[in-house]
Amino acid sequence: MTTEIYRDAWGIPHLRADGARELAHAQGRVTALDRAWQLEVERHRSQGTSAAFLGAPSASWDVFARRARLDDTARRCFAALERRDPETADWVRAYVDGVNDGLAEGARRAPEFAGTGLRPGRWEPWHPLGVWLSTHILFAGFPAKLWREQVARHLGPDAVGLFAADGPGTLGSNGWLVSGERTVTGQAVIAGDPHRFIEDPGVYQQIRLSCPEFDVLGLAVPGVPGIAHFGHTGTVAWAITNAMADYQDLYRERLRRTGAGVEALGPDGTWRRARRHTETMEVAGRAPIEVEVIETDRGPVIAGGPEGLDAGPASDTPLALALRFPPRVTEELGFGALLPLLRARRVADVDLALDGWAEPVNVVQAADTEGGLLHRVAGRVPVRDRANRLRTVPAWEPGYEWRGWHEMPRAGLADGIAVMANQRGPAAPLGTEFAPPHRADRIRALLDRRRSWSAADMPAIHTDTHLASAAPLLDRLAELDDLTPEAARLRDRLLDWDRHMDADSAEAAAYAALRGAVVRRLAAHPAFAPLTEPPAYPEVLLPWLALVPRVGLALERLLRAEKSYGVDRPALVRAAVEETAAAHTGTWGDTHRLAPWRALTDVSYDEPGLAGDHDCVLCTSAVPGLTDLSARGPAARYVWDLARREDSRWVVPFGASGVPGSPHHRDQLPRWLAGELVPVVTDWDHLKKETDD
Repeated sequence: MTTEIYRDAWGIPHLRADGARELAHAQGRVTALDRAWQLEVERHRSQGTSAAFLGAPSASWDVFARRARLDDTARRCFAALERRDPETADWVRAYVDGVNDGLAEGARRAPEFAGTGLRPGRWEPWHPLGVWLSTHILFAGFPAKLWREQVARHLGPDAVGLFAADGPGTLGSNGWLVSGERTVTGQAVIAGDPHRFIEDPGVYQQIRLSCPEFDVLGLAVPGVPGIAHFGHTGTVAWAITNAMADYQDLYRERLRRTGAGVEALGPDGTWRRARRHTETMEVAGRAPIEVEVIETDRGPVIAGGPEGLDAGPASDTPLALALRFPPRVTEELGFGALLPLLRARRVADVDLALDGWAEPVNVVQAADTEGGLLHRVAGRVPVRDRANRLRTVPAWEPGYEWRGWHEMPRAGLADGIAVMANQRGPAAPLGTEFAPPHRADRIRALLDRRRSWSAADMPAIHTDTHLASAAPLLDRLAELDDLTPEAARLRDRLLDWDRHMDADSAEAAAYAALRGAVVRRLAAHPAFAPLTEPPAYPEVLLPWLALVPRVGLALERLLRAEKSYGVDRPALVRAAVEETAAAHTGTWGDTHRLAPWRALTDVSYDEPGLAGDHDCVLCTSAVPGLTDLSARGPAARYVWDLARREDSRWVVPFGASGVPGSPHHRDQLPRWLAGELVPVVTDWDHLKKETDD
């Protein structure tokens, strides 16, 4: 077996091997060399063991991971993969063998291991599936159902729509497909940027995988073999965004203890034995935690238990919450699609591969060099009662069971273009809440400004900072008179503002300050007081129940809603503009700064100021009313050119290496900040050979 590792000028690995299995081994090994710390953090998070070396801040996640049975689900899915698709299972094993071969050396390069006392462990074949599952278990935002429950209970069911918006834990993306009829080359271009929590090391790994069967470059998830979401084979390319589908359910459970264990009341009125055991969870610097793991016929209990939960409707029997999610039901994560994607030559191959996709549910766009185009939804969404999609449902009542799977919708192009930005599009029948249409509408408007586009033109769209969602607040501002001179000057400045959230803009900073003041005043209004105290749900779910972020994300609706709920909105905006006028604001980039997540919080960098905002195409999300810092944004940018793959471009927020101090740890950050991309290199003679194995 011959395996070759090459690097380009940015340290991006280009791997060449004799076959797919050998290539998977090389991918695992090079990932362990470049990202050993990240791999081990993600493995431990999937197992619910990260608090053992990261301490108390990670304990709430670990409890959730154990109660939700993420590791056990990964084990079951891998066992099923071995039965259904032994070739892919063997390929995953080869990747894991590569990780294990490189992990000790990678750990010696990474200072975090010595800093925490962590020793690299041994990966098992199901761990890539566990990493995938833990990365995406909150992707569909099932905790939003708890928020809707809160709003309906305290303000009435009609108020739920007030807060319908892209929630604080939901991840999204921009993506657009321009067919050959709208490009200078006559071949399609696919471009976009996935929006995730910005992590250091990054959540995407630029990589190239080449063997006699295929030669694919794209964005991989460290810890997972292949290239699932964003890839270019030379003859076909694909990309995804979050479909915003609803495919996870929360059941209110009635549980009771018996001499034999725990029982749950089913929809037929029968008490049935629930599966139960306890686990001991280590927490660095703290006493161990005993975790009771319970699973009913609906799914794992993630909150409450036989003794009850301090939330939900009053009942004679204590309540708990069980989570039902497709991989737990089907023992299928969609890994069987990964090899067919690498082997794809045409759009039809991508389409066929995605018929086996499961988790998460995505909108996919693809194009090939023969003019083939694809715009479809991929994944598994259960057919069930509409109430399941809106709020929690009672496990002891009939009518809320799953009844098969939805057929995945398909869509076409409009005038040679398709745009996906988490808006209510082809996946509309499968979801409940979608992102506002601002990003999608803006991308479409920009593309319609000219007839013909090239790959080199796309960064101008990536970095557009126009904020359409500013309109409702500015409209309210325009209605005000009798302001103090300082407030009147601020009003006039903002009404003349071009509505671009540029980093060097004083008006953008003033608008953000005004918006924050309005959000805080709305959240403090007595009408919403019942929503200020979240119920006793697990800590990991509480971001979905925090009032200030919810008000900030729903500000458009709250300012335009026909029913005011007793809020004097003109008076509130007046007070906010007077407050803002009296305060000093610099530029938007002074406070809107990058705030990436790191497993170790004692590491700090002087992070840069950012342009953009939550509803801009340049989606660098602040949390209005709470912080201007941006923890979420473009986790990568890509442009796939079907005319010449070497004219494609990509960039990540930091770099190819996860090792602090490495030349390639943060070398792409200046390009990412400037909206520039780095070259995709396809000529092996232009790469530096690192090793032969």
